[in-house]
Amino acid sequence: MSSTNVQSTRILLVDDHKIVCAGVRMLLESQSGLEVVGEAYCRAAALAMTVQEQPDIVVLDLDLGGDMALDCIPALLAAANGVRVLVLTGMRDPDLHRQAVSLGAMGLVLKEKAAEVLLQAVEKVNAGEVWIERSMMAVVLNGLTRAGQAPEADPEAVKIARLTAREREVVTLVGEGLRNKQIADRLYICETTVRHHLNAIFTKLKVPDRLALVMYAYQHELAKLPG
Repeated sequence: MSSTNVQSTRILLVDDHKIVCAGVRMLLESQSGLEVVGEAYCRAAALAMTVQEQPDIVVLDLDLGGDMALDCIPALLAAANGVRVLVLTGMRDPDLHRQAVSLGAMGLVLKEKAAEVLLQAVEKVNAGEVWIERSMMAVVLNGLTRAGQAPEADPEAVKIARLTAREREVVTLVGEGLRNKQIADRLYICETTVRHHLNAIFTKLKVPDRLALVMYAYQHELAKLPG
């Protein structure tokens, strides 16, 4: 009888504090299915190791010894196929959080939170979902609005009006953090149909991906903020 090999989620840690990396490594590798493939302590090393190791997730600190890592996010996303960035930071500046999301980070966790929060965030981000803590979500959205990134009402209302009733349901469930299979089960449809709906939604709302759709749904009250 042949055994089935379950592929581990490959994670790269980027933090200039080696003791933090060591602690996070121990936490993550204590969980089945998670593998830390490397540690980087500066931007250049982070990019080089992302290219070399092709991780599934990069856990990124925003402050790398005084060197801001925000501008590194797009480069990290381009350096590995399908990689996702999860920010783990001690910096509480909401503008930095907003910028990180705008640049493509799929998750934000403050270092002061319990270890379980980081594990939950890794699980969600690995599944292609957004993880932004409830206390931070409203601040991030408000920041996007103040920065002038909130779309004008009339053009967006026209785009939203093009959604079918079923597509509106899918948007709402995506905003609640449900995965494709969970959405399919909730709506009694197959996953392939969910994917077709999502592709149509991306086209009609002119959003590039699931993260952008979640933020759009919150901004335009197509889904409720968590909590």
